Amino acid sequence: MTSGPVLEARDLVKSYPRRGVVLSGVSLRLGPDDTYAVVGPSGCGKSTLLYLLCGLTLPDAGTVMFGGRPVDRPRRDIAVVLQDYGLLPWKTVWHNVVLGLTIQRISRSERFRRASVWLESLGLRSRERCFPAQLSGGEQQRVALARALAAEPGVLLLDEPFSSLDAITRERLQHTLMHMWQRVRVPYVLVTHSVDEAVFLGRRICIMAGSPAHFVTMVDNPHFGNPRGRSDPAFYATVQQVRAALDRAVNGGGVP
Repeated sequence: MTSGPVLEARDLVKSYPRRGVVLSGVSLRLGPDDTYAVVGPSGCGKSTLLYLLCGLTLPDAGTVMFGGRPVDRPRRDIAVVLQDYGLLPWKTVWHNVVLGLTIQRISRSERFRRASVWLESLGLRSRERCFPAQLSGGEQQRVALARALAAEPGVLLLDEPFSSLDAITRERLQHTLMHMWQRVRVPYVLVTHSVDEAVFLGRRICIMAGSPAHFVTMVDNPHFGNPRGRSDPAFYATVQQVRAALDRAVNGGGVP
């Protein structure tokens, strides 16, 4: 990994009128080979953090920098994949994937090249003329990933992208995301409720808790990218370590 961050957040503070201060003192440095997994209790502000990182909302204090420049509005080189996929139901798979490229006025030949690469890579070439309602949840999520990756972003932000899927499909797409990262090395921040998923996909695991929320612990994950993955007993030892840290952060120790 190189030393300079691609995306950096410094001392972020965010509040809402009815909720008060949601986040306070949140900082991270995402390097060019980094992947972060953020875990924490529901409603603590994990999704708010992603919206701040991509410029969909602005902090009350603190800064977000991408490539050394402030992120003060949405940027096409910071891609976001949402839990509900965000696909347009009246457009085919193909047209959903190229939508952002069309808006950016990317040439037709380049749109074709990029969309073809990712539809093929994600096993969707046979589904490109289908509409979202004709797809399974896993296929819809792969379309959302293809759309994000076709934009050739500098950073990928993922907001619980696999939470609504069955266990088998979820694990399959976790492997898809890992293979994608190994291929193109797009740094990403993944918000998830699953500790198992965080250990599989996060080079660094950030535990968010408190009111206002902040990073109470960051765990460097030695098992990220391990080809043995879940077949390695040490993987589950790290899962238990992160779960215990999360429990201490949320409950002060909780029930054994």
